[in-house]
Amino acid sequence: MKGLKYIFAGILFGIVMTKSEAISWFRIQEMFLFQSIHMYGVIGVAVILGILQVAVIKGKKLNDIEGEAIKFSPKAMSVPRYLFGGIIFGLGWAMTGACPGPMYTLLGHGFPVMIVVIISAILGTLTYGALRSKLPH
Repeated sequence: MKGLKYIFAGILFGIVMTKSEAISWFRIQEMFLFQSIHMYGVIGVAVILGILQVAVIKGKKLNDIEGEAIKFSPKAMSVPRYLFGGIIFGLGWAMTGACPGPMYTLLGHGFPVMIVVIISAILGTLTYGALRSKLPH
């Protein structure tokens, strides 16, 4: 019962992704072909909400669920980190038609092929974790 709030949060996330059409491969294709501003608007709203949430966390000095102070560490600017990571992420997004969040929503909508995409994403994350110390950062 403790994890019930996470299940409800996931269901709400799925509803928002569906209603905003962020899970639509057609909308994603439009974005990558620069034919529509729809997905850029969805991403822009997410970025603005993230900025506001970080500002509230910093302003109110909020703690995490274990009572520890939430700390934000600046990342070192690195062209390879963002260039190569962005290219790999974007290619995966363009090839599958889904970024990480909507993958699960699409699976819930009855697209079993998304299991392959989810397993591939997990394997990619594990591969990155294994090779992280050897990659340029």
